[in-house]
Amino acid sequence: TIVFAACVTACVDSGTSTAHSGSDSVASTLSTSSSSGSSETTPPAPDAGMRSLGSANTNLKTQRPGAPAQLVVTNVRVGTHEGFERIVFEFHGSGDPGWFIDYSDSPTQQGSGSPVEYTGDTALNINIDGTAYPFEVGIPDPRLNPVPGSGGIVVSAGTFEGRSQFVVGIKGSAKPYSVQVLKDPVRLVLDISS
Repeated sequence: TIVFAACVTACVDSGTSTAHSGSDSVASTLSTSSSSGSSETTPPAPDAGMRSLGSANTNLKTQRPGAPAQLVVTNVRVGTHEGFERIVFEFHGSGDPGWFIDYSDSPTQQGSGSPVEYTGDTALNINIDGTAYPFEVGIPDPRLNPVPGSGGIVVSAGTFEGRSQFVVGIKGSAKPYSVQVLKDPVRLVLDISS
């Protein structure tokens, strides 16, 4: 499993979460106010009301990016919730990301074929499509640092020909995961069962 260093945007940034409708829904509004009829206030647990997005399994997941897409991953956020752990990739630019995600015991860097070092027993190899180099969208290089977790580390393996690669170390065997795109702002969200 991965212990996350920060809560995600759709999580508890300022005491509320963004509610989405349909099958992509996240938790409804979190609040420290009491329910009607009660005079006591009980703060919720940090992950109160959060639930995993989508259907999770260990299968390869792929989707083409919305065309045209020119996105740069500017931040990787992580958070732990009851029954799952969440990784959120934040973007600058336009369009919707695509992805090619699968487990690997020996992930290699795209383009070079060099091994990607990771901590953990297996690796989730995350390739985000529809991406660009920072200079192509007029921003400085975000210089993404590895994000530590109990089972491993989320590391950036760089961008090459419209694809940005990240590798997540997983403690133990492959865990079911789901992938979703959230809007306003656009984020790619992976929920990994714990």
